[in-house]
Amino acid sequence: MHEGIPVPGADAFIKKLRDSGKPFLVLTNNSIYTARDLHARLARIGLEVPAENIWTSALATAKFLDDQHPNGSAYVIGEAGLTTALHEVGYVLTDTEPDFVILGETRTYSFEAMTKAVRLINDGARFIATNPDETGPSAEGALPATGAVAALITKATGKAPYFVGKPNPLMMRTGLNAIGAHSESSAMIGDRMDTDVLAGLEAGMETFLVLTGLTAPADIDKFPYRPTHVRDSIADLVELV
Repeated sequence: MHEGIPVPGADAFIKKLRDSGKPFLVLTNNSIYTARDLHARLARIGLEVPAENIWTSALATAKFLDDQHPNGSAYVIGEAGLTTALHEVGYVLTDTEPDFVILGETRTYSFEAMTKAVRLINDGARFIATNPDETGPSAEGALPATGAVAALITKATGKAPYFVGKPNPLMMRTGLNAIGAHSESSAMIGDRMDTDVLAGLEAGMETFLVLTGLTAPADIDKFPYRPTHVRDSIADLVELV
């Protein structure tokens, strides 16, 4: 999906996947929305993806924290997708001596909130970020995203965050576990070499790069790794399901 418009062939591909009964997940590094929110947003543009088939960096972050430090506390910069995921695993959200500072995507990064995050990290809170994306799209052009704000906080504290989302293969592996799938028999399909293809590769999956995003064929050779397959569009994969 680009700017609210589905990529041609996406509807047919998802329908074929659902009809096949094969387990699948739609992944996003965006942590703003809950899976239910994304289900509703996708349905409005004709893409029927059940909420249980959506895996966000917020859900992956909550899963990671629940495994690593159950029932902890966190100061969160983010939206409902992240705060809801953390509440659901039993986390307490607080700005008083939290175990973690967790940075996610938000439409309005507050200087006050960033200052609070810097001070809490300096006081010993561990720093987690949902994803390393430095910019995000908007109708007016690029917006600073989680990775860019994380860099600001790192510069102010000397502490780099642990990024949970793509290209960290952790997001892929927790997603695979959520649907009972195995990397050896799974594939990652995406339009970015630096997140989608890299995450799939490092998780041991077959990878498909589709050229409907910002990646052009000439860009592939700029990377020290390659996708397993390159296709013009998701429409070219419908028959492979």
